[in-house]
Amino acid sequence: MSEQAEFNIDDLINNIRLNGVEGMQEPEVEELVDKIRNMHEVQTEAERLEGILEEQEELARKVQIQQELSEQACFRQEKEDKKKVEEVEQIRCQIEEIKFKHRKLRMKFESQLEEVIVEHKNLYKVFSPKNLLDEIARAEIRKRQLSEVEQIKLTHLRNLQEKLEEMKKQPATAAAET
Repeated sequence: MSEQAEFNIDDLINNIRLNGVEGMQEPEVEELVDKIRNMHEVQTEAERLEGILEEQEELARKVQIQQELSEQACFRQEKEDKKKVEEVEQIRCQIEEIKFKHRKLRMKFESQLEEVIVEHKNLYKVFSPKNLLDEIARAEIRKRQLSEVEQIKLTHLRNLQEKLEEMKKQPATAAAET
């Protein structure tokens, strides 16, 4: 109970006598009992309201603490979210880099494949059954031509060798004549 809400019946009666106006009648006992009862009800109501106030203040403190904890949790979550966003961005950059490398490799592969296809087409043209027969015929012609050239060169070489032997004999003959 608060000190303001406490009262003593004797104090109340003395207060009424002291503050009363002369010539007035003293209040009746029932009136005084009603006033005391009313004051007691007021005091009880005041005590109940003080209890409610204390509960409300305690609840307000708890809400404040919860709010502070919630703000801290939000701050931590925001920090974690920012970190995760940065990690996702870093991973996205790595993925883009890998995609770029794969694109370069694919382009290089396609270029090499194109070269192989062209080479294959050329080889097919050269080694196709029709072209093979033509190529064999040309090779035989070249072989005959080379054989003929070889025969001519061999003949020419023999002629040169004979002339060389004759020239070797001539100095020996010229030396014998002198």
